[in-house]
Amino acid sequence: MKIQFITQTTAGVAALLLSAATVLADQTVTSASFKMPAKVTSDLTFADCDNSPGPTITLSGELNLGGLSADVTLQNNVKGTHKTTVSFTTNAVLVVAGDGIELPKQPVQGGTGGNPHIWIQFLDQNNKTLTSQIYLGRCVQGLKHIDPALLAQALAALEVSAIGCENNPGPTIYLSGGIGLTAGLKARFIFSNADNPVGGPHKAVVVRDVGLIEAGTIIEIPKQPVRGGAGGNPIISIQFKHGNGDPIGSPIVLGKCNQI
Repeated sequence: MKIQFITQTTAGVAALLLSAATVLADQTVTSASFKMPAKVTSDLTFADCDNSPGPTITLSGELNLGGLSADVTLQNNVKGTHKTTVSFTTNAVLVVAGDGIELPKQPVQGGTGGNPHIWIQFLDQNNKTLTSQIYLGRCVQGLKHIDPALLAQALAALEVSAIGCENNPGPTIYLSGGIGLTAGLKARFIFSNADNPVGGPHKAVVVRDVGLIEAGTIIEIPKQPVRGGAGGNPIISIQFKHGNGDPIGSPIVLGKCNQI
């Protein structure tokens, strides 16, 4: 399944991400900044291997995301001589693990003469390295297939709304929002006439960068309902989780249902 991107015309969710840190006092928006596991599934094609000043390599493929979910807990405390706690937790899948962001075709031309040795490395747009340098081979031999894993910097923001706060067995909570890939993604190709990417006497090394995902790209989280079961007007909290179930930070308490 392809992820749907938010376009410039749907500025509401973009504003949600940008303002998430400042609207938490309203207890309707919650956010988490985290490193999202991902994997690049690449398709590399090549042409003019023996040409001077160098071949043309074209990269395309997908960035497959590791998934994101949120546990929504509704808890109802009854005070008295004895304290009774009734809680209900349900999981909402925000991004399905394995969903892919398509990488546009990006050609890059080497500049070290015919049939160079070629490496690739993935970085964010702040030049922070996300993978090691991966040797692809020599152009005329064919470039090997790669699917390296990496951690993409992300910001998730959820707008939380509720109806039927006083209902029994519990209200309906609605989640919507977006995930911003805050640092983007690019690929660095390294061409060398020697069998290592480090320059030296009689070595020619050329480095070419191509942008793959622009910093600030936003992925839409469609609106979805979560139905509670902890009685009227419960306390609501959110726990962001990776696709494998590992928690992201600590649970965030939003307050009583009728405060949202």
